[in-house]
Amino acid sequence: MRHGESAGNVARDLAEADGLHMIDIATRDMDVPLSDLGAHQARALGGYLARLPDAERPRHTIVSPYVRAEQTALLALESSGCDPDSIRLLLDERLREREFGILDRLTRAGITERHPEQAAARAFLGKFFHRPPGGESWADVALRLRSFLDTLGREYGGERVMIVSHQVVIMVFRYLLEHLREADVLAIDREQEVANCSVTRYELDRDGGPHGCMRLVSFNEVEHLQRAGEPVTSEPDTPAGPR
Repeated sequence: MRHGESAGNVARDLAEADGLHMIDIATRDMDVPLSDLGAHQARALGGYLARLPDAERPRHTIVSPYVRAEQTALLALESSGCDPDSIRLLLDERLREREFGILDRLTRAGITERHPEQAAARAFLGKFFHRPPGGESWADVALRLRSFLDTLGREYGGERVMIVSHQVVIMVFRYLLEHLREADVLAIDREQEVANCSVTRYELDRDGGPHGCMRLVSFNEVEHLQRAGEPVTSEPDTPAGPR
């Protein structure tokens, strides 16, 4: 799942609409909380979990350490009817948002004005491989997620696991789990934004190769938000540098 709408998403939209160079938010990106709408979306995600058959409900929850992701997981689990004493979150820094380095908190106009060389480099290299100074490319995110997937297979083989993370992380999971090429994953990214509190599901196909494989069941599912009457939002996360 992607986290619910955050206060940073809202601040970013306001800055872009006003043509500002900087996003007006005082906290570190990792400390940005959910917006009021994001909290409602997280509770709607809990309704989705509550409606799952027992055999399909997650038994483990692994979450990005960013506040908005942890809040989303807690609100969803609490709203699903879980025994509060049974809720256990494992925070894993490998699931964190992509780091934007010197482009952090800049709008598109701000990047062009203050770091035109980075805008040019990104246009030439493409966002999969462009790494801003002090930040990460999508390929860098893939490196840490390969390590995470090794841990997942070793420690949670055969288990049902819920992961709450961020937009680029979810896209890179698709790149890795489906063995996509750069052009393939960027084409998917152009087609649709990953919505806040959307669900992307994989299941183990034991017949998919000598050791089985993960098969995509659904991508960017938002029916639970529509069912609860909550707006579907898909703003990029707080740093406004190229995703």
